[in-house]
Amino acid sequence: MAKKNEETPARPITVEDHIELGKKHAQKKRTAVNDALQFPVGDQFEKDLTEILDSDCEANGETVVIALIDFDNFMHINTDFGPDAGDRVLIDTGNYIRDHLPKGAKVYRIGGDEFGVIFKGDTEREEIFLLLNDLRNGFDVKTPDGADQSVTIGMATAFVDASRCAELIRKADGALYRAKTGGRNRVAMAKEEKMIPKTSHYTQDQLQRLAKLSKREGTGEAILLREALDMLLKKYDI
Repeated sequence: MAKKNEETPARPITVEDHIELGKKHAQKKRTAVNDALQFPVGDQFEKDLTEILDSDCEANGETVVIALIDFDNFMHINTDFGPDAGDRVLIDTGNYIRDHLPKGAKVYRIGGDEFGVIFKGDTEREEIFLLLNDLRNGFDVKTPDGADQSVTIGMATAFVDASRCAELIRKADGALYRAKTGGRNRVAMAKEEKMIPKTSHYTQDQLQRLAKLSKREGTGEAILLREALDMLLKKYDI
């Protein structure tokens, strides 16, 4: 029996401990950036967008445009200069975006190095495209060594490109992806997509359940399938 005053040996730190500590550290860093910017975060972007799309903005003739703004090649900043420098760059980027948007545009920190913007009002989408291009072109946030950096932007317009929140975000994300693969440091608008028929890759049960979901939600089966595929591609970071 151990003596009463004898201290219990400390438990060895495991791999799981290191992973958990890493998660806590990452969460602390995210919180530091969010606290500095005071932007809505997480799924608030989708919640607010859904509320707007469900309102009378279409009937009132208001333009609703969303933009996804992604910092180009951000990972090297944390690697080359450390996470504190990375935080500083994200904070400067958020402030730059906010300061170069018109009054009424709402900025969100979606996560990591990506920001979202919701425009709602009388400004036409072509004007918003030019505004975003000016924002991109004038981006002056630099790394600690003074090197120029850039952002890439994808945008989509409600009731033109899509009417549902998830579909509209998917369209903007598709535009962002095209801009990224096209060389980065540019703005891309959502475009009409070439659709192909459903294949035989689905079971009869899946198709029956899909039809039931489509009827319940009042949404086309193709839209639901695109939303599901988009979630899958994001899961595997494609």
